[in-house]
Amino acid sequence: MNKERRIADLPEFDMAQYLGTDEDIAEYLRQVLEEGEPGELAAALGHIAKARGMTEIAKASGIKREALYKALRPNAQPRLDTVQRVCKALGVTLTAKVTVPPETPTTGQGHRRV
Repeated sequence: MNKERRIADLPEFDMAQYLGTDEDIAEYLRQVLEEGEPGELAAALGHIAKARGMTEIAKASGIKREALYKALRPNAQPRLDTVQRVCKALGVTLTAKVTVPPETPTTGQGHRRV
């Protein structure tokens, strides 16, 4: 028999519970960065900090715990300095790579023509 469930009775999803290894964390960050949704990076760093221990990350980053929760909530727009300090405390780096669409001609020096 199917018993009806209220949405309020469902358990709340907590991404931090699924970030148990460094590989999990790296893949999660990779996907968030690849999707490119504004504000999601802050939330992702918040989930990772929660998985690692917010108090420890606050100490390691030199940012007060309350300020860290505020800066890393969904759709927050933390300063680059904050993101860098949190990443360092988490032991992760964000990297950039050049992407040139196939239809865009390039010069011999690897620069796009304008």
